[in-house]
Amino acid sequence: MSFVEIDLFGVYLAPISVMMVVAWLILLPLRWAADRGGILRLAWHPALLEFAVYAIILSCIVLFAAN
Repeated sequence: MSFVEIDLFGVYLAPISVMMVVAWLILLPLRWAADRGGILRLAWHPALLEFAVYAIILSCIVLFAAN
């Protein structure tokens, strides 16, 4: 599959930018659940854990879109 630009009111967006927004929207409830469940308290660096989970989600979305 080839990735094509997305036309948003005359502004062309790269497909990765849309995928990044989707990954962030998926991360929001996961971050809330991790905070409520106490997982973030166990992490050495909570922001680094959140970024790692975001990178995993984004890479899964890119791999899914490529197939």
